[in-house]
Amino acid sequence: MGARRSLGREFAWLWSAYAISTFGTRLAFGAFPLIAILVLHAGAAEVAALAAAGLAVGAAVALPLGPWVDFRRKRPVMIAMDLARFTALISIPVAYALDLLTFVQLLVVSVVVSAAEITFGAAGGAFLTSLVPPQDLLVANGRFEATTWTATMLGPPVGGAAIGLFGPVMTVLADAVSHLLSAAAIRAIGSKEAPPAGAGARPRLRAGDVLDGWRHILAEPALRPLFFNTVLVNGLIMATSPLLAVLMLGQLGFAPWQYGLAFAAPCIGGLIGSRLARRLVARYGSHRVLLTSGWLRACWLLALAFTGPGAAGLLLVMAVELGLITCMGVFNPVFVTYRLDHIATDRIARTLSAWSVTSKATIAALTALWGLLAGLTGPRTALAIAGLLMLATPLLLPRQSLTADRAR
Repeated sequence: MGARRSLGREFAWLWSAYAISTFGTRLAFGAFPLIAILVLHAGAAEVAALAAAGLAVGAAVALPLGPWVDFRRKRPVMIAMDLARFTALISIPVAYALDLLTFVQLLVVSVVVSAAEITFGAAGGAFLTSLVPPQDLLVANGRFEATTWTATMLGPPVGGAAIGLFGPVMTVLADAVSHLLSAAAIRAIGSKEAPPAGAGARPRLRAGDVLDGWRHILAEPALRPLFFNTVLVNGLIMATSPLLAVLMLGQLGFAPWQYGLAFAAPCIGGLIGSRLARRLVARYGSHRVLLTSGWLRACWLLALAFTGPGAAGLLLVMAVELGLITCMGVFNPVFVTYRLDHIATDRIARTLSAWSVTSKATIAALTALWGLLAGLTGPRTALAIAGLLMLATPLLLPRQSLTADRAR
């Protein structure tokens, strides 16, 4: 096997920052609901509100920050967002130690973390294009994708064990520290970042600038179909997650460790897919790989409606998740690279912010809608409906050749 291609010291620091904060976040996965239930004795309605508020209100708070980021140096923005997440998260163990923790504080922290995450991602996408030459963007995004799935595979089981030993508040502390370390790694990149185009000519923003990201997406034929496709696919996948939990843990009687195993082990498919993405693109081209993996990832969700009890049901869920995650591991880095190729340099942050805001709002809306649907029809029927809709999502993929436009 050939040596791993080096993308430079600056990218190595950026990758390290991403890995540290991603592992910290996955380690604390599910900590907020557990704190609300075990520490604050919150009910089901309050726990659902906590999850929805983090997505919806956080997205609304982040909305005006996208245009603002485009006219700022991205590295200081990323450091500020990491420090904001650290400050918000560290307040939870501090308040807990002082016996001052409240449900309102959990809500506020959830909103701040969600808004900072969106803004960090928008700034990070723009910053990446200044660190990595266009021909290496796919390699860089493939490494980010592999890191995401590695953290998803290892973080929740380790976090679950830590919660059992030390309680959910300690995993929030670990998450907070991870963002502090991420800020330090980003600072180590150095201060060679050039001023953004138009920063001096346009220091103040207009109210209409908030909509610029969506205007750019909807006006660009190469981005518009992928926007609707990815937003709908992510929404359907996330909306079915709680339904599958109810089906497996409630009706089918699976143990919590079996449920965790069913989703942790298949994450190896994300590593496989992310490693294959660059080779497949080199051989078949971005358009064919994006279309093929986009079609294949839509074929798996329906099978979850047929999950049964016992070992056969567990193996079915693991096989479906492995297939879905492998296809996503191929699709995601190709899609992210293609999206960066087709966004004007001075609009990257606001466009990525609009994309992320829409995705999170859609996830929140579809999760609530499918919860109501499951209450009326049962989780198995709701899963089947989501799977059928998922089969239609590839029709939203772009049909024309996706020739990268690097002459921005």
